[in-house]
Amino acid sequence: MEDYVYYEGKKLRKGYTTGTCAAAAAKAAAAMIIKQEKIAGVTIITPNGTTLQLPVDKQQFDRHTATAAVQKDGGDDIDATHGMWIFAQVTLNAGGEIRIDGGQGIGRVTQKGIAVPVGEAAINPVPRRMITAAVREEIGSDRGADVVIFAPEGEERAERTMNGRLGIIGGISILGTTGIVTPMSDEGWKQSLSIELEMKKAQGFRKIILVPGNYGERFVEEQLGIDGKYVVSMSNFVGYMLKETQRLAFEHVLMVGHFGKLIKVSAGIFTTYSKDADARAEIMVANLALAGAPLPLLQRIAACTTTEAAGEIMVAEGYSEVFQTITDKVKERAVQFLKYSKPAVDIDVITFSTDRGMLASTCDISTIKEAWR
Repeated sequence: MEDYVYYEGKKLRKGYTTGTCAAAAAKAAAAMIIKQEKIAGVTIITPNGTTLQLPVDKQQFDRHTATAAVQKDGGDDIDATHGMWIFAQVTLNAGGEIRIDGGQGIGRVTQKGIAVPVGEAAINPVPRRMITAAVREEIGSDRGADVVIFAPEGEERAERTMNGRLGIIGGISILGTTGIVTPMSDEGWKQSLSIELEMKKAQGFRKIILVPGNYGERFVEEQLGIDGKYVVSMSNFVGYMLKETQRLAFEHVLMVGHFGKLIKVSAGIFTTYSKDADARAEIMVANLALAGAPLPLLQRIAACTTTEAAGEIMVAEGYSEVFQTITDKVKERAVQFLKYSKPAVDIDVITFSTDRGMLASTCDISTIKEAWR
């Protein structure tokens, strides 16, 4: 693959995710079992529709089991996993089901709060679907397969990531929602987001939905039933994108995001990179304290590594109303952020969690659904 983006006159090469590598390696391994010969490369179509021809190495096979590896190439976005080998071992089974697990160097989820259940390998849902589809394409509909994804360098590489703070132990995560890595600086990223807003405005949109990322977009479409045409990603640039909606004179902004992301805005944090401002536990503790929560509960919340885990404790202890309190504060902060410039922008906020769905809204949810149809 030779695909590029341009930023400040620099030509930056795109790459592909660990999820794409895992799917390609699994496809090659499955093909070797069926064909009983080495496979030098495979074709993969990523979730965003990009077709990749990827080289395969380190092949081994017999009648029922095969192993292959694909080297991660992040393009000009050099991250912790760039250059490492992602392996897949595929073993046929008679059950007809494709089962996926992680082996050496793939982290295990030990705490609630991400898209993978506790105890399972840290292979995210989109890569799992990619792997399943790739293997099924090779083995047909009648056979089953056990797929183990592994990365011998994974445990060492994971030390350069945030996995430990997320409760993912023992290795890297297999990630990717589009399958493609697009290198871009923050300024270039902001510019691309602005361009999308400008396109919406030019198409006659008077209102817009801002989400932090793909999970927010899926929630808007699948849980709220609102057309995705209204959705624009704000990534971690909440304040910047709010200012852009005001500059472009959008009349109404609906912010929809995971509670763990938008909670930061309730404390006036408008650039939400965790590396820069990870005050989630402190914000929850402060709001629970104002609600009268006892010290032992505050200490339990402070010890949580994810807002999902903290949220479960809050619900169990009878403090669900704090979700609404914090969501209201997100709106208040956003309104204050824009109040000294014109034109005025109406703002509403919806927060959700992975396990519980919608947590709170600053407007009646049926009214929101009707307004955005």
